[in-house]
Amino acid sequence: MRHRRWKILPAAPPGCLAGTGLPPLAAQLLYNRGITEPGQAEAFLDEEEEFQADPFLLPDMEKAVARVYRALLSGESIAIYGDFDADGVCGTALLTDGLSRLGSMSIPYIPHRIREGYGLNTASLENLSQQGVSLVITVDCGISDLSEVEYARTKGLDLIITDHHSVSQGLPRALAVVNPKRADSAYPFPGLAGVGVAFKLLQALFLNIGRGEVLEDMFDLVAIGTVADMVPLVGENRYLVKRGLKALSNTRRCGLREMLRIAGLKSKALDSHHISWVIAPRLNAPGRLDDAVASYRLLVTDSPEEAQQMAHELEVTNAERQRLTSEFFARAKEELSAGGVDTPFLMVGGEDYPPGVAGLIAGKLVEEFYRPAAVLEVGQDATRGSARSIPEFDMVAALAECSEVLLRFGGHPMAAGFALQNENLSRFQQCLVDLAASQLSTVDLQPSLTVEVDVPLSAI
Repeated sequence: MRHRRWKILPAAPPGCLAGTGLPPLAAQLLYNRGITEPGQAEAFLDEEEEFQADPFLLPDMEKAVARVYRALLSGESIAIYGDFDADGVCGTALLTDGLSRLGSMSIPYIPHRIREGYGLNTASLENLSQQGVSLVITVDCGISDLSEVEYARTKGLDLIITDHHSVSQGLPRALAVVNPKRADSAYPFPGLAGVGVAFKLLQALFLNIGRGEVLEDMFDLVAIGTVADMVPLVGENRYLVKRGLKALSNTRRCGLREMLRIAGLKSKALDSHHISWVIAPRLNAPGRLDDAVASYRLLVTDSPEEAQQMAHELEVTNAERQRLTSEFFARAKEELSAGGVDTPFLMVGGEDYPPGVAGLIAGKLVEEFYRPAAVLEVGQDATRGSARSIPEFDMVAALAECSEVLLRFGGHPMAAGFALQNENLSRFQQCLVDLAASQLSTVDLQPSLTVEVDVPLSAI
């Protein structure tokens, strides 16, 4: 902590949240989160049903629900196309589970990170079309796949996109695009995770037919995906996670129960910390190093034997993920130190950098040097990369500024991915360095530590 700049948050004004009965320390922590009125504090600390917004306020939700009902009534084949991270895998399991209760045996599809890459791809859509699929519902992906959506249309595939990533390149011409970050969205909470948006689709489907109680044992997956994707745990997210932690403590999913047992966790005392540091890394590991289908199988299996097998497999894969992350993070630091880290944007990589841990390494570089960073996996003709950022530098906006040299990009202001031809790599790096130099010229690029409150020992 000694090499970090301490940012001690300002003290709450005298009398802040008076009348709530909260001790001064709790009042200060709430004030740090922008909560200054007793009513706000009560709503934040309690599990309020009012935090659940009407799913039909999401854009295109009525179109999506009508199309799913039509598919169910006519017995169409539905595919659920999810991302390979914990958020996407949980959302895929959630939708396949929910649609099965409506009578559909939907087909789950999770692309391989290395062979297929992030998001929709034409080969997979062609394969689903040949299997007789007529409706594809995405989870945690699709918002930036404009050309792939056009290809799906030529194959007669209807697409319902459920996503929460930034809309950076215009809307794809899908049948429905359900995303709370759309500029025309009337939804009051734009911060849902991918699994949260998928849950709202299920919620709309079941509430419309008076079967909302079916959703009760699905909150465990919503909580895992929401915490794993590191979205802010405020507003509806906070409500969903609080409900989900209760559901997780009594989960019916034997795969999750076996994972918790192997990890030495008691299911009755789980909180968001356990999701962040124990559950999510294990669910993410197969998608980072091989195939996320292993995580999906763990979440949906009803077989105790398969649950035991999959939980052990995820444990081994996660250990390998940890080893690779440590090894290549040390190497990245060494390479950056050799070239100097005075540049406002850090970029490192090579042919042997594992793409599955590139985002983790980039995040560690940001934490170490307090600069936006990208880690590259350089292929024979093209390069893929994962980038992480600091609050003062919007990564998606930066990638949009450099988009003329990119094949594709997408993500969030703090975390994004991209691909480009190798011949454009030097131009791309210079573009990002120039943008960072301009936007961060007045920022103290030193790692910081946020100190919530200076606590006297007596308050402990």
